[in-house]
Amino acid sequence: MSLWRFEAIGTRWEIETESPLSETVRSRVSAVIDSFDRAWSRFRADSLVSSLARDGGEVPAPTDAVVMLDAYRELSDATGGAVNPLVGESLSALGYDAAVSLVAGGPRPAPSEWTGILSWSDMRLSVRSPAQIDVGALGKGRLVDLVLAELAGVPGSVTVDAGGDIAVRGDEVRIGLEHPFDPAKAIGVVGIRDQALCASAINRRAWGDGLHHVLDARTGAPVRTWAATWAIAPDAMRADAVATALFFDGGPELAARWGAEWVRMSTAGLAERSPNCPAELFTAPGIRR
Repeated sequence: MSLWRFEAIGTRWEIETESPLSETVRSRVSAVIDSFDRAWSRFRADSLVSSLARDGGEVPAPTDAVVMLDAYRELSDATGGAVNPLVGESLSALGYDAAVSLVAGGPRPAPSEWTGILSWSDMRLSVRSPAQIDVGALGKGRLVDLVLAELAGVPGSVTVDAGGDIAVRGDEVRIGLEHPFDPAKAIGVVGIRDQALCASAINRRAWGDGLHHVLDARTGAPVRTWAATWAIAPDAMRADAVATALFFDGGPELAARWGAEWVRMSTAGLAERSPNCPAELFTAPGIRR
């Protein structure tokens, strides 16, 4: 097996293939990542979403706009508005801004009527007034899917891992579920094949006095009930979206509608999973710190 490691979009990537990828294929993968980043990164001043945050108005729609923002509408509906693509200013208010200053102010709720501010189609992406779009609830998963699709012509098994958002084509890969309170440990293991596994945890992108990147858009404050989530789905975008939704009421119901299986661990140290989840948890029925 051959492993290509690189950094992109602030994340460590690992792409495993049966034979080394050619420079041509690597260049195509890099171009896919850069194109997505130039459209959706709120950390780049030259991105489309940054232009909408500064000036409002309308821009040509990126190719991913409809698939991602349609999924956001479902996420928002399922979680009672807790997940919202206009949460960018809420993250910035707590210090997770474009400069990653980590200088926290007070919580700032995201606009609750976000579908009245943000509109999208195959042709146009627009905001009624300047607003910061953040697609972090599912964007990395979408990009993993795009990279895997770019590798469709590569023979044999392929695994794409973007900082824990993983898509597998071909042979089964067994993956440990990292303990959110001790990264040297795992709370279980799961095998995936021709599927995706995405994870989210409050110990990643954490700073200050209990601050982290998983916010409730309704309050602008970090979640406190769940510490980590894992979701398995046919594609990484939906796995990523479900992993986010599982921090809130309505997440398990959305997972069931989308055909995703899941595990989540509470801040009290108890784990639960969906009825048909194939993960092997090392202690049942609950796991305590």
